[in-house]
Amino acid sequence: MKREYLSKNVFEALQERFHFLFNEFDNIFISFSGGKDSGLLLNLLLDFRKKYYPNKTIGVFHQDFEAQYSVTTEYIEKTFSRLEKEENVELYWVCLPIATRTALSSYEMYWYPWDDTKEEIWVRPMPKHPYVIHLENNPITTYHYKMHQEDLAKQFGRWYRLSHKNKKTVCLLGMRSDESLQRYSGILNKKYGYKDTCWISNQFKDVWCASPLYDWSTGDVWHANYSFGYEYNRLYDLYYMAGLKPDQMRVASPFNDYAKDSLNLYRVIDPKIWVKLVGRVQGANFTAIYARTKAMGYKNLTLPEGHTWESYTHFLLSTLPPRLRNNYIQKFKSSIRFWHNVGGGLEEDTIKELEDHGYAIARNGVSNYTLMKRSRIIFLGKIPDNTDDIKTSKDIPSWKRMCFCILKNDHICRFMGFGITREQQKNINFLKEKYSKVGE
Repeated sequence: MKREYLSKNVFEALQERFHFLFNEFDNIFISFSGGKDSGLLLNLLLDFRKKYYPNKTIGVFHQDFEAQYSVTTEYIEKTFSRLEKEENVELYWVCLPIATRTALSSYEMYWYPWDDTKEEIWVRPMPKHPYVIHLENNPITTYHYKMHQEDLAKQFGRWYRLSHKNKKTVCLLGMRSDESLQRYSGILNKKYGYKDTCWISNQFKDVWCASPLYDWSTGDVWHANYSFGYEYNRLYDLYYMAGLKPDQMRVASPFNDYAKDSLNLYRVIDPKIWVKLVGRVQGANFTAIYARTKAMGYKNLTLPEGHTWESYTHFLLSTLPPRLRNNYIQKFKSSIRFWHNVGGGLEEDTIKELEDHGYAIARNGVSNYTLMKRSRIIFLGKIPDNTDDIKTSKDIPSWKRMCFCILKNDHICRFMGFGITREQQKNINFLKEKYSKVGE
């Protein structure tokens, strides 16, 4: 196992974090997705509680996204069946309609698990247990119909605090920093952590989220499962037999940006569920066939006769539903403003190549978003129609890149460098609130 600060291993550090959490927070619940990380965290938490705090009540929250492998459903059913026998464990299996992002369709930004208006095409029947929360049995007063998926998870924490004497509450997550650079950066931002911790962050008043496994590696996770003999989701065995690398093995909605490349695996691993997926969300079959092929690649885009990339982008926008069209327009306008007024940090080789090819550009200071403090470059005239003649960088703005986002169903416009604006704004608001309190 990985050593933390060369003085203890990650398991020993986890035990210390558990003690800290049990002493600091009145209410503790864990978010259990059915994946390897949250599954391991749940088992370690229950073992720790049994040994040190047997009378402490633990909540288990599972947000069910309806569409998943049968073996995942079996694992979750088996886990909850075991937890029913545990003392001082509260179970919350949530099957409520929520807005969940889909990257498969040109006509839908979201699909809605457990949509009560589409029960006849649900991927699987709703589980039947007294602790399953659905529209007809919903105590979560902070939920509103078809709210965003990330909001439901947060609002559950708020409701959990209110329903447990309104005392200080923490939600435990199985997030680890080595899963992505974004998570690494977010977790290690200790400046805004709870009592100088880097792995506990605030969500609402007296509601916090903790990632006590943040410094565990994938190897640590599987070593712990083996050492303690824990049950885990056998989907990972099927993934392994299918040839996937550990960082490709995800238990997530099959329709989101990260899972769509492996959507075709459903046809092999779980054909009965696959048939349901095809009829559940538009574009599932097409994406499964072409997501990993050159047909969906940027270099293979061809321009219809009589069009420029700019005119073709406007044509594609005109074919979209208003909500989706406006989403793209806002992103494109923001990008154009950025490259005209602020500029992106580019390497000197790329700047010289742009100048050699006659692009109207100018330097605009130094970029704070690059480690090498590259020069910011703005475009003085129109945004280029395409930049296929630039070989040293793919991060140059063009109408072709905008067009690709539409054709790829990239609603977030990740290909153009956008993140999830909704989350970014919440982080900004959070920081503003922090600074205002400091000022007071």
